[in-house]
Formats: sequence, structure tokens, C-alpha cells
Amino acid sequence: MACVLETPLRMSVLSEVTASSRHYVDRLFDPDPQKVLQGVIDMKNAVIGNNKQKANLIVLGAVPRHGSSWNTSRTPSSTLKGLSYHPMLLYLLQQETSSTELRTECAVVLGSLAMGTENNVKSLLDCHIIPALLQGLLSPELKFIEACLRCLRTIFTSPVTPEELLYTLRHWHSCGFKSSPQPLLCANGPDHQTILFNHGAVQNIAHLLSSTSYKVRMQALKCFSVLAFENPQVSMTLVNVLVDGELLPQIFVKMLQRDKPIEMQLTSAKCLTYMCRAGAIQTDDNCIVLKTLPSLVRMCSKERLLEERVEGAETLAYLIETDVELQRIASITDHLIAMLSDYFKYPSSVSAITDIKRLDHDLKHAHELRQAAFKLYASLGANDEDIRKKIIETENMMDRIVNGLSESSIKVRLSAVRCLHSLSRSVQQLRTSFQDHAVWKPLMKVLQNAPDEVLVVASSTLCNLLLEFSPSKEPILESGAIELLCSLTQSENLALRVNGIWALMNMAFQAEQKIKADILQGLSTEQLFQLLSDSDVNVLMKTLGLLRNLLSTRPHIDQIMSSHGKQIMQAVTLILEGEHNIEVKEQTLCILANIADGTTAKELIMTNDDILQKIKYYMSHSNAKLQLAAMFCISNLIWNEEEGKRDSYFYVLSWTESIVKTKSFQGREWQMLGSSTMILRSRCKCSK
Repeated sequence: MACVLETPLRMSVLSEVTASSRHYVDRLFDPDPQKVLQGVIDMKNAVIGNNKQKANLIVLGAVPRHGSSWNTSRTPSSTLKGLSYHPMLLYLLQQETSSTELRTECAVVLGSLAMGTENNVKSLLDCHIIPALLQGLLSPELKFIEACLRCLRTIFTSPVTPEELLYTLRHWHSCGFKSSPQPLLCANGPDHQTILFNHGAVQNIAHLLSSTSYKVRMQALKCFSVLAFENPQVSMTLVNVLVDGELLPQIFVKMLQRDKPIEMQLTSAKCLTYMCRAGAIQTDDNCIVLKTLPSLVRMCSKERLLEERVEGAETLAYLIETDVELQRIASITDHLIAMLSDYFKYPSSVSAITDIKRLDHDLKHAHELRQAAFKLYASLGANDEDIRKKIIETENMMDRIVNGLSESSIKVRLSAVRCLHSLSRSVQQLRTSFQDHAVWKPLMKVLQNAPDEVLVVASSTLCNLLLEFSPSKEPILESGAIELLCSLTQSENLALRVNGIWALMNMAFQAEQKIKADILQGLSTEQLFQLLSDSDVNVLMKTLGLLRNLLSTRPHIDQIMSSHGKQIMQAVTLILEGEHNIEVKEQTLCILANIADGTTAKELIMTNDDILQKIKYYMSHSNAKLQLAAMFCISNLIWNEEEGKRDSYFYVLSWTESIVKTKSFQGREWQMLGSSTMILRSRCKCSK
């Protein structure tokens, strides 16, 4: 591939630049190795810290590269002089006949070039610099290895470099991480972690924790945090790794001590946190409860730098996110809930007046501080009602959340919605604080135009605000929520489909007939039955729940079945015949029971022998839940005061009793089914 400029320059400019830089390139072709070395050193001094000179020399990259490797014995000097300077540097770097010093200086120059503009990096990538540098890691010379690693680090930290490049070139691991594990820090996701793990990254990095160099220890720590994140396989391995006779978790705990640098404390806490969340360390282990958690709370204090407070709060939020006991411990440690309120006070008015540099610093971190505080509040209030109450009572908390929902920063908005979602699990807060501050208004605005990651959390929150005891339910309905939620059910995003149908299910519970009609009209029969055939069981269960709520109250049941009865009965039949789990079939039988409770709707069951046979089948099913649900259907079918319908109802009762008598029931199941049959007979007597 040719190494070319992204934006071609005019020939006059090209000639001028080439002439001014030609003397650097010409010296690379000198037959005297010492002059070549000096030429590379001079080039290094010219480009270090000088982006203009780097840009000038990059112009020479317009000359095409001739081949991917060169051999001086077979390459004419005229061809060599046709090479642009950075392929020539790559050529010198790869030649075994080049001295170690020359190869090292070439790597340094290439690394300096990579520190320039993104176009520089693109140009180097076009010349296939990565394989050449990775090959250099096989050298026995540590200085050369370090220069190659530094250049690799610079290239891979550039946004224009595809991370996959490192993981598709498998011979990189052979270097044994002799100098630094920094290239591993670009690991992103389980696939990358698995590749690194399978190539011995854990074993090769572990001994670096005992290095005398602080920088090396820190890079090793950072690598372990990257490898352990959401990875049970790596985390389970780490807990058993020995370094100088000590287990890794013990070493991480020692690095949490207050006399260690803050960077080391934070990174060690991350390692322990990720291992805990991956299941390698129990949440009640002393190293988590007595060491990691208190250390992270300490990082949230005013004494720490703003960036340290952000990292501490985010890591703590992740640690306690799913564990109730850790949430309770954190909430009473060092007045954490009150401490977090200080995160919203940046930039302060004092810094604006007295110190412009501090103001600039505060402004840069203000968004990060707010999103970290919201995130930690969300984790703290995820389960405990008392903690939620303390959070709500924090100074101006609801106002801060409402303001956060309209922030320009997507991270702040997402964290504010997460915090609101966590607090919305409180019945008391839904009835009081949420109503007082009308949080549904900014929430509905968020739902109008937001990325999927925000929409998922916002729609989950809306589900809670639509519960029957929430005062926000009525104004949300009036704001046009039905159309919005119906559109979510058509999303390709599974979580949005689930939340959309879930919210409609909550909306339909004990709703007026008009609302139910609007939901059916908004969804359309076609979309409703598409959801009933969804491959995801959560979507199916919530859709069945919606149908069950729609088919409640006799007039509503009769009205809906008169217009949609044929399709609903068809869907019910398909589900009962399909390979679905017990919960799905139980919910479907409950829908049939609701239909059977209608005045005219039950005729759709009584005149459908296929459905009656299915009810009969499930009455003799081995699962008690399905038996009782089928009994419930029969109970509602029999309850009818019309004289002309008694014969068919007694027929249903007769085979119900025969099943109960012939089936072998034990213990409570027999009592429940027996008593259900007695109730059925009692209902028949009452109808006489």
C-alpha cells in the first residue's frame, strides 16, 4: 500500500517542503553506518516537539512504498532513494544488519511522528508499521523493545487506530512483556480479554507487581483491572495467583494502604471491585467490606482531587450496584450521602472570582462530578427505602435531578435518569416528591429524543410512574404517552420493546375503557400479535400481562372480545399448543379465565371445543399452577345466571369432578383442587 497524504498539496508547496527536508532523508542512504545513525539522531532532534517539521517530513510520504520489506543486497540504491523517509526508517528498523542503537533511534523517530497529527498516524498505519514494531519485540535488546513499545502505545492510543489490529496479529505476545504491559491497556471487551488470557498475560504480568519501578507496578495493576472487568474466567484465575508467596488479592489490599500513592490505591480498589463483581471474591469478604469499600468512600471526600473523586464514586457505584448489604454499609460510611452533595457545587463562585485556572479546571470536571454523583446515588438507593428517603432529603436533590435530565452532557443525563429510576421504586416518593416536582415532564422530554441507552433507563422509569398508585399516571396519559410507548414496542432494541409493552401493561391496569381502546388502537391488532410471537419470553410475558389487564371488568371484556375475539382466541390457542414455559401457559390460562368472566365473551370459549379440551388437559397437568389456572377458567365459565346455558355448564363441571376423582393428588394440591371443585358445584347451585 502506498503511503500518501490525506490531502494532496500543490506541487509548488511539495517542492519547497521536499527541498527543506531532503538533507535529512539523503543521509539515510549514506554507505557509512555512523553517518546514517547521526542522520536519524538529527532527524529525531528536528521532529521532537515540532509538529510543523513533522508535517513537512510527512509530505515525503507521498512517494509510494515499494514492497513490504527490503533487502539491501537486492535493492538498487535508486530504488532505495525512491522510498519516503518513514518506510526507509522501517527498513532500517527491520534490518538485522542495523546496529541496536540505529534500530532504537528509528523506533524513537517513528514514535515521535505518531505523536503529531492523526494524519501522521494514518500515514504510518498505511506503511504497515504495526507488524514491524511487533516483530521488534522479539529482540533481546531491552532498549529497542522499550522504544518499540512506546511507539506502539502512542499509535494504539490514537483514535484513528483500529484496536483489532493488535489482536489479529498473534505473534505480539512472544515478547514476554519484558519492559511494560502497556499495549494490553487497549483491551476492549471479552474477546480481547480472552485472547490476552489465553496467551499467558496473567502469568507474564504478575511478577511485574514486585518490580522496583513504581511505573511498572502501576502499569501491571492497570492491566489486571482491564483484564478482570466483567470477566469471571480471568477473575477466578487472579485470586489464586501467587507473587513472591502472596496471593494477588493480598497484594492488592496492601496497595490500598493510605501511605501508598492515590493512583495505586484507586487502581487496586478497581481490581478488587472487578474481581468481586465477577464472583471471584464474596461481597462479605473482609477485603471488600473493611478495605475496598472504605477506601473508595475516602476517595469521595473533599480532600481528594476532582478527578480522583470522580473515579472513586464511579468505582464505588459499580461495587455496590447489586448488593443490598454493601449499599447499606456504604450509606452510613463517612456520611457518604451528604458528602456527595458537594459534587454539585462546581464550579464555585469563589473560584470564578479568584483563580481563572481553578475555574477552568472545575468547569472541565463539573460534568464528570455530577454524573458520578448521580450514578452513586442510583446504586445506593437501588433497594433500601430508608436510603432512598435520605437521598431525597439531601439538599435540593430533586431539583438537581430535574436539572440533570436536561443537561447537554449525555453522561449526566443518563446518570440522572438512572438516579431517578432508582428512586422511583419507592411508593412513598412516587406519591410525594415525584408529584411535588412534576418529574414526569422532563422525563417525557428525555423520551422524545435520546440515544437508546438513555431511552432504556427512561422508559424503565416511566413504567414505575405508570403504576396505579402513582399520581403521575394521569398527566402522563394526557401528554400522549400511549403513542410513544406503542412506538417503543416496534423497536429493534429488545430492552425498549420490553419496557414499551411493560409500561402499557401498567397503564391498562384498572384503566377506563377509553384508555384501553386507545391502547388497542395505538398498537394495532397486527402489532399486538407480532409481540405475542416474539422470540423473547419477557416480551411475550409482558404482552400477555397487557392482554390480561385489558380483559378485566365484564363490560370491557365483552367490548374487546366483540371486536378482537377471533384473533385473541387464535393467539391463545397457539400459545397453549406451543413449546412455552409454565409461566407463559399459566398467564395464558388466566387470560382465558378473564374471558370466561365476561357476559357474552365466554361464549367464545363455550362454543370452541378445541379450547375446552385444552382446559380439560391442563386440569390434569402435572403442574399445580396450571391445574389451578384451568380450574379458575371453569369457575368463571360456570358462573352464569342464564337458565338456557346451565346444561353445558354442568357438563363442564361433570368432567371437572371426574378429573379430580381419578387424578392422584397429594397434600395441599389435593385440598386446593378439591375445594375448587366444591366451589364450582356451589356456584351451579346458586344459579338455579
